[in-house]
Amino acid sequence: IGVLDVDICGPSLPKIFGVEGEQVHQSGSGWSPVYVDDNLSLMSVGFLLSKADEAVIWRGPKKNGMIKQFLRDVDWGEIDYLLIDTPPGTSDEHLSIAQYLKESDVDGAIVITTPQEVALLDVRKEITFCRKVDLPIIGVVENMSSFVCPKCKVSTQIFPASTGGGQKMAEDMNVPFLGSLPLDPRIGKCCDEGKSFLTEVPDSPATQAYKQIMSKIVEYCTKRNENRESDSGEMKTN
Repeated sequence: IGVLDVDICGPSLPKIFGVEGEQVHQSGSGWSPVYVDDNLSLMSVGFLLSKADEAVIWRGPKKNGMIKQFLRDVDWGEIDYLLIDTPPGTSDEHLSIAQYLKESDVDGAIVITTPQEVALLDVRKEITFCRKVDLPIIGVVENMSSFVCPKCKVSTQIFPASTGGGQKMAEDMNVPFLGSLPLDPRIGKCCDEGKSFLTEVPDSPATQAYKQIMSKIVEYCTKRNENRESDSGEMKTN
């Protein structure tokens, strides 16, 4: 699995993955991503900054050039999945990714929302954006759907879903709903410490929710790949 962080102005993945301060090396085959684990590598502009608190103040063309360089020059090796993490909204980063990968038959986008209507307003625009640029939508994930007490496991709604939340929005816009993630303060703690939440807190309801969502994504990508191979076989036969 390769992870590409194209949140140019807010590259937080190096810290979340516990590899902050690592250096990117360049070889004859391109930039080598930073390996978080044997089967997980990461590339981020955060590795190219001299200091963690250095601000990236770039206009659109320079952002686009960096994204193009990431897509063209990083030597990922043999990977099964490339996950591209983008900033919120529909800005330069999203347009660049959609444009540069147009011929690559991308599996699709995973859209993240929170339950309240003020967040859903923006997410509906993102779904519309995906459709306008012919980017398939794998599904919607509702984050922070409720708060689960780490001790008593009681679930409490923090952000009221006044219009039905992410699931209702997914139904209204005819896109798959992948699941809801509860708000567990230990997720934030693990991100700050660069540790895997799934490994650190395997008994959390959020861990089970993560695993269910991941299995749906893998199932979608597997079926899509099988359909590609089937279509390719039919074309060769014809």
